[in-house]
Order: sequence, then structure tokens, then C-alpha cells
Amino acid sequence: MTTSRLVLCLLISISANTYVYASGDASAGQEKSSSCQGCHGPDGNSFSPDWPNLASQNTTYLAKQIRDFQSGDRKDPTMSSMVVGLAQGDINDIAAYFSTQAIKADAQAKAGAGKRLYEGGNRYSRTPACASCHGPNGVGNGPGGIPSLVGQKSGYTAKTLRDFKSGTRSNDRNGMMQAIAAKLSDKEIEAVAAFIAGMGS
Repeated sequence: MTTSRLVLCLLISISANTYVYASGDASAGQEKSSSCQGCHGPDGNSFSPDWPNLASQNTTYLAKQIRDFQSGDRKDPTMSSMVVGLAQGDINDIAAYFSTQAIKADAQAKAGAGKRLYEGGNRYSRTPACASCHGPNGVGNGPGGIPSLVGQKSGYTAKTLRDFKSGTRSNDRNGMMQAIAAKLSDKEIEAVAAFIAGMGS
């Protein structure tokens, strides 16, 4: 294990205890998520390459993102207005519902350089492998609040990485994603986003 991977794993294990794990009612969440479904789909598979899939995402991560949109720690005018009136119980129920839905990966997505970067990182730029935190199969870590990447929309993933790189998005734990994205070229971002879109297909 490289030094950078070891440091990442240690940071994750230390900070995982700061998360409050979401526990909700998926049945109640289906009804409560009706306004979410217009963009993210009835089953959490979004209608646009630029909007994230929520299907199969772990509840801890989903709940945190909703709370961050409410607090302003994560900024998006559309999302902030959609979640403003949600209580914690509503958030937990919605997260529980989407977490139980099956992801629909893009079977046409390409691997290539994105696969190499995801699995092995880039030793020249000292970029750690995505798999170091998100797992070799991309399922993330629910208790640690690390999101699943399986089948995520390529446009959304690329935008997310660019936002972390520019600092537009900064609600990542200990600035880890900002530090990693800062090392990625535009070509690498597009490649790894394309690979992630096809995971699970």
C-alpha cells in the first residue's frame, strides 16, 4: 500500500465516527421522494447525464448531502429550494427509499484509461486510486459515508470532479476530494467518469 493510500484510509477510519448513520422507512420514503423523482427518476435513475443517479446510494451519504444543501455547505440553487422544508425523519426516509433501488449502469460506457486510473491511480502525479476509498467494485462505504460510484452518470461525475478541483464544491471530508481532483487533468476526469458510468453493467 502506498503512503498516499495509507493516509487516506487512516483519515477515513478516524473521521467515519463523526457521521450520524441514517435509518429510515423506505416505504414512507417512496411517497416523500415524489418531488425528487422528476429529475432523479422514480427509481433513482436520473433522466439526464448531468443529474446524479440516487439508486443504490448508501443512506449515510445521501442524508448528508441533503443536509448540506439545507445548510449551504453544498451549494445548488435548485437542490437547496427542493430540500428546504425536509425534517430529519423525511431525509432518512427518502435516503432509505433510494438506497433500496437498483442502479442502471451505462452498458455503452468505455473503460480504457479511466479503468487504470480508478484501479491504480497515477503514480506520476501521486493521485491515489479511486478504489482506495470507493472500493474495487465502486460500492463505497456506507458506515463511513463514502458514496457508491457504481453506474453514476458520467456528466455528473465529471462536473463533480471539476467542482472539487475548482473549489466550487467543498463539502468533502477533510478536503480529500478537493486534493485528489486538483491533481486530475481534464482528460483524466472525463476518462474516469466514463469508466464509472459503466461499472455494474
